[in-house]
Amino acid sequence: MSRKMYIQVCSTLYFVVAAGHLMRLIFGWEIVIAGWTLPRWVSVPGLILPGVLSAWGFALAVRSDSRNLFPGKGI
Repeated sequence: MSRKMYIQVCSTLYFVVAAGHLMRLIFGWEIVIAGWTLPRWVSVPGLILPGVLSAWGFALAVRSDSRNLFPGKGI
């Protein structure tokens, strides 16, 4: 698997996680783990962090078409 494909797969998975948290916030879904209800505020960083990682990954994948992903690192 090429680096670009790897980054696209990871970015897509991060996007799915972020979308799940967004849907939980919009529709008010509850998550119960062993009888404990997960607070909704947990979905805010659960939306932001994977969303940022997804956008960053897709940007790297697009940028990798024209140049090395990590210039100067020899990777």
